[in-house]
Amino acid sequence: MTSNPNTPLPPSSLGAKLSASETAGSVTALERESPDDGKRWTGIELWLHRLAVLMFVFVCASVGVFLVILPWRPEWTHNHLLLSYPGLRQFIASGFVRGVVSGLGMLDIWIGFWEAVHYREEKPPFRLG
Repeated sequence: MTSNPNTPLPPSSLGAKLSASETAGSVTALERESPDDGKRWTGIELWLHRLAVLMFVFVCASVGVFLVILPWRPEWTHNHLLLSYPGLRQFIASGFVRGVVSGLGMLDIWIGFWEAVHYREEKPPFRLG
């Protein structure tokens, strides 16, 4: 132990075991790694990623179309869930609520197509295993 807390300690006192290449000090660990070391999609991971993006786009587009069309159909207000709540039924039938739900549907469609257009296969966000 040293009396001055600003005095650096040697690596051996910290219990670190460094290899010979790391103690040479000329190349850091970040410089030694190339940007593509182990960060490419493998065959099955690439197809699973493509399938996941395709399913995401399909679900976003389907739910979006459903939300755009449903509020303007008679089933929106004439259903068994709203029969016992006339105040809620009147609120749900208002043009404002229908417009908000349709707007959320349009946003959902936009998100799905945005994801499809900006799809890239550069490198995975994380690596399993």
